[in-house]
Amino acid sequence: MDKFNDFLLLLDANLSGSWWFPALLIGTGIFFTIYLGFPQFKYFNSALKIVSGKTNNSETDGETTGFQALTTAMSGAVGTGNIGGVALAIWTGGPAAIFWMWITAIFGMTTKYVEVTLGHKYRTKLADGSISGGPMYYIEKGLNINWKGINFPSKWVAILFAFLMMITAIGSGNMPQINNIALVMNTEFNVPKLFTGLFLGALLWIIIIGGIKRIASVASKIIPIMGLIYFGGALIILIENYQNVIPSFNAIFAQVFTGSAAIGGFLGASFAMSLKYGVARGLYSNEAGQGSSPIAHASSKNKSIDQGVVSILEPFIDTLVVCSVTALVILSSGVWTQKFDTTFSKTDMVILEGTYSDEKNIEGDYLYPDDINELTKYVQSIDSNVKEFNGSLTINDGILKTDNITIIHSRSIAEDISVSTNGTLYTGVLNVINGKVAEQSTFEGKSLVSSAELTAKAFSQGILGQYGGKLVAIALLLFAFSTAITWCYYGDRSTAYIFGEKGVIWYRNFYVLCFVLAAVIDTTVVWNIAYVVVALVSIPNLIAMFALRKEMKLLSDEFKIK
Repeated sequence: MDKFNDFLLLLDANLSGSWWFPALLIGTGIFFTIYLGFPQFKYFNSALKIVSGKTNNSETDGETTGFQALTTAMSGAVGTGNIGGVALAIWTGGPAAIFWMWITAIFGMTTKYVEVTLGHKYRTKLADGSISGGPMYYIEKGLNINWKGINFPSKWVAILFAFLMMITAIGSGNMPQINNIALVMNTEFNVPKLFTGLFLGALLWIIIIGGIKRIASVASKIIPIMGLIYFGGALIILIENYQNVIPSFNAIFAQVFTGSAAIGGFLGASFAMSLKYGVARGLYSNEAGQGSSPIAHASSKNKSIDQGVVSILEPFIDTLVVCSVTALVILSSGVWTQKFDTTFSKTDMVILEGTYSDEKNIEGDYLYPDDINELTKYVQSIDSNVKEFNGSLTINDGILKTDNITIIHSRSIAEDISVSTNGTLYTGVLNVINGKVAEQSTFEGKSLVSSAELTAKAFSQGILGQYGGKLVAIALLLFAFSTAITWCYYGDRSTAYIFGEKGVIWYRNFYVLCFVLAAVIDTTVVWNIAYVVVALVSIPNLIAMFALRKEMKLLSDEFKIK
């Protein structure tokens, strides 16, 4: 598993972790924002009027209303990215990462407008009368690929996109969702992870076999309910911590171009880390440019340009509203710098040579700032003097007896560590190779926490107490489960494009199987899979959108502000 995770990190470093992917993603949004005359601002009120039904729209063939198509796409976007993903961005990139999530969303509103309009225009009616659309159709029908004077059939590029979307649906829309649900349900309600996976897997199957109409019906009911539950709890936390709300905004803006400084158990993050994870989490959260939402919006009965205008609301609600609320709850509560009792993940744990400390003096300054500087470089994969431990650990009744080592877990210095095997405190020797324990064992102690667990800790502070964590668990269950439902539709439409409707049943079976298995897989590995596949599927879609810019300009100019 460690080798597989290292491979994922290598791929991610050359995709979303490199300079060119954020530039391509945000650059596409900036280009279309200017090229189309700032549609995310110009058409915002029109989007509200269309989706609310206050304006009459000429309807076309379709299976859902504009509102149902929006809520279906929203259910695909509003998921673990809004609860666990925001926490993960802060955990890795600090408060400054939230600023880059906002930037991604503002320009993502235009990106979404473009891809949804094109996806709706080039949709097709299948033999069974159902509607199917998305980037694979505008890539196939709209592009004329010429390289060095040779024309290439765009059908192959469309097939590549559809194949990547099949993988992305599982790696991004499926596995991280159930992984976070199972983690929080286990933490808050002591429900075994495998049971959660099996029960929700069966429920998922019942829903997805009903196709887009059943999915849209479920989504249009779940979205408002989960919004009320989550925002109600968040409002209580923010009111209780009202004095920390303005400082939280200051923390987001103060270190945008310098990175986030070390504070508490948080070891800091460079500008590059804040930018990378802010953009990555922003994309994962609102899906702008990813090519997934157009598949849901294509089923709408609205005109193409009208549905494109409606889609502007998606990144706004998803990232600028929901993600911002989550971020403010986490930052204002202060839990993002605190260490909590937790079971260590093998992927997130490493044993280092030497003793490092994050102790502070009475004024709140680090006693050993050089230790913090070196560890900050290490956790960000920057050249440092930190060396990983090789040798053996001596343990007696679960207590480490080996001196001159430091255990890092969840990007923080771990404390109060105990070691067990099969539920019993361990006595003996464990071998360590390149900082990783070779034998099967369980390490527990205090460290930072991330993902949905961090959000649950934030909601558990103050007046809500233990009920805050349970509220997050319920909200996450609704958020993430609705996401997994919608993403199966994205995957099966892509499957139908390549293999025909006969392949859909096999894809759905495999999708549900992966859903169940991901309930018990390492959280970090699941998120790293998501990072890689999301970047891969976005690239051909962003290029196709740019190639069809003139056609989009004509469509946009036809829209009359309502």
